[in-house]
Amino acid sequence: MAIITLTTDLGLKDYYVASVKGAILNEEPSSTIIDISHEVPAFDLQKSAFILKNCYQDFPKGTIHIIGINSDYDLETPHVAILANDHYFIGADNGIFSLILDSPPEKAFELTLSQDTDRITFPTKDVFVKAACHIARGGTLEVIGKAKTELSARSMFRAVSENNVIKGMAIYVDHYGNIVTNITERLFKEFGKGRQFKILFRSAEYEIDEISPSYNSVVEGERLALFSSTGNIEIAINKANANKLFGINQGDIIRVEFYD
Repeated sequence: MAIITLTTDLGLKDYYVASVKGAILNEEPSSTIIDISHEVPAFDLQKSAFILKNCYQDFPKGTIHIIGINSDYDLETPHVAILANDHYFIGADNGIFSLILDSPPEKAFELTLSQDTDRITFPTKDVFVKAACHIARGGTLEVIGKAKTELSARSMFRAVSENNVIKGMAIYVDHYGNIVTNITERLFKEFGKGRQFKILFRSAEYEIDEISPSYNSVVEGERLALFSSTGNIEIAINKANANKLFGINQGDIIRVEFYD
């Protein structure tokens, strides 16, 4: 029984997600469909990549991941299917795979499947589903595409460290209003070397000077920083919304200043 996951910006208000699921079940009734997220902001490759990057390896090997983000086809943005880390990914070659994966995939194929309709506005259903169901039935990538040696790449801003300061940014805000930064635990510990520090944000209007082991390590309503399940520094408020109360949004600068 194949597992097919869905990560899209289709939302849940319209019929689109149901249509995609119906198409999957029509072709492969025994498949298990898992929704990863359909609430990604429209065309937001970085948020969708962050979501999928941090959960896909929790699925069994051989899982097929459909990515319906900014998926319209053109000559510069073909549709592809790839194999990476024993997982299959299907989507548009718009740079998203470079944000999800830390190294090039083992296999990459530009899809050559024909659609069953003349309409080309819904490739997630009309192309990606066909490819996913082919793989689910045990089919190979070679049958549905032509080998591709290079995928489009996008770069994500990385935290930098110099002169006793790590400069990073907020890269994701979750459902609770917790703010995930791109400052990793590894960078923090290697650069900090056990020194005292201050985490500064909103032009140093707020600061945090310790890493908490959990949200409940501080009293309700108190700010905190911790290492999240992603391995990054996260800024939060116990039982409250840090995004709203601090006004920190995706892309805002976060600084860690170390001192002796």
